[in-house]
Amino acid sequence: MEKLSVKTTAHCQMVDVTEDVRELVASCPWRQGAVVIFSPHTTCGVTINEGADPDVCRDMTGWFSRLVPRSQEFRHAEGNSDAHIKASLFGSSVTIPVEDGELCLGTWQSIYACEGDGPRVRQLWVQFLPGLDN
Repeated sequence: MEKLSVKTTAHCQMVDVTEDVRELVASCPWRQGAVVIFSPHTTCGVTINEGADPDVCRDMTGWFSRLVPRSQEFRHAEGNSDAHIKASLFGSSVTIPVEDGELCLGTWQSIYACEGDGPRVRQLWVQFLPGLDN
């Protein structure tokens, strides 16, 4: 397993980690299988979405912030319940097929760390799953 360090700069932010994951996959000795990207944080998720237009991330973080605003009405003592909810909505992991040593993403797809309680330095754990023919 490999670990990616991701620095976030805002309370709610999506950080594109696609190229970092591509580099890890390229350095792997097998050429077929899958890769799992997992966030070990309860206030930071992972998702796949459009990477060509930065307005998509702006729209998503804006919508999530309106849907689940920071609020003193939550009972969680740390004051970051909004981030826990956002991370659950995004999810904690994604799995991507690998073929011929390349990520099998759609034309416009990118992989994102989804910060809900930043700014922080986060870890994403990347686990390689070799195919049966490796």
